[in-house]
Amino acid sequence: MNTSMLLTVFVTIFIAELGDKTQLATLLFATDREVDRMTIFIGASLALIATSAIGVLAGAALSHLIDERVLNLLAGAAFIVIGVWTMLQASA
Repeated sequence: MNTSMLLTVFVTIFIAELGDKTQLATLLFATDREVDRMTIFIGASLALIATSAIGVLAGAALSHLIDERVLNLLAGAAFIVIGVWTMLQASA
């Protein structure tokens, strides 16, 4: 196992998820006093594992179909487009 990559992925995803709508949804579920917090933790964790698995599988499949440089350019362009769109929505 590449521990450097493991740490990079962990830190990147951890920072990206802080304050994200997923974390806020989990926080709201946890405010229900009648629900066991461990149930919420397990449910949220399983959902994140499932979405991460989909991402890894999709990335592995795409890496066989599209050159890595093209994928990086497409991902970068997508982030820029989303960022610009978000800024335009915020200023509207």
